[in-house]
Amino acid sequence: MFPNVLEVARKLIRERVGENETVIDATMGNGNDTLFLAQLVGEKGRVIAYDIQPLAMEKTRQRLEREGVLQRVQLQLASHEEMANLDVSAAAIMFNLGYLPGGDKAITTQAASTVRAIEAGLKILRPGGIMTVMIYWGHPAGQVEKEAVEAYCQTLSQLDYLVLKYQYINQQNQAPFLLAIERRPVI
Repeated sequence: MFPNVLEVARKLIRERVGENETVIDATMGNGNDTLFLAQLVGEKGRVIAYDIQPLAMEKTRQRLEREGVLQRVQLQLASHEEMANLDVSAAAIMFNLGYLPGGDKAITTQAASTVRAIEAGLKILRPGGIMTVMIYWGHPAGQVEKEAVEAYCQTLSQLDYLVLKYQYINQQNQAPFLLAIERRPVI
């Protein structure tokens, strides 16, 4: 059976990220990816996680505390666009677009800020690093965001980035799909 889109995203990240690296969860949500990244980078690694919702931050903080990895994570109650202010070399950046599962479905990621966040993230992504963008587009703002993100990714130079789309094309109900952007290594 084919792996689901989230499994593919995590596999791609595992292949490229080592212990002690810096990684970013651009949309912390309930903390699933934040925890995955914190476990991946090890005790001396660093995760920077963003969300605009206090509920997301609190759920993530509790999850990380339970798992004993909170000290590896810098939680930011801010938009993912704030990555533009970081002075880091990130090995991986994860996005899960849409709304907070179990939260207010009226609060969603938005096309313009997401494209700006992806652009900011690519500037700090190290050569050989990867950005994964899970696109959940079965909500009112999702179609617009999906189109904007895909259009932006199509403009990326193939000399600098490889962009992969992993999607089931025979699914109903606007099934989520993955965009993975690899920054080409410097040769």
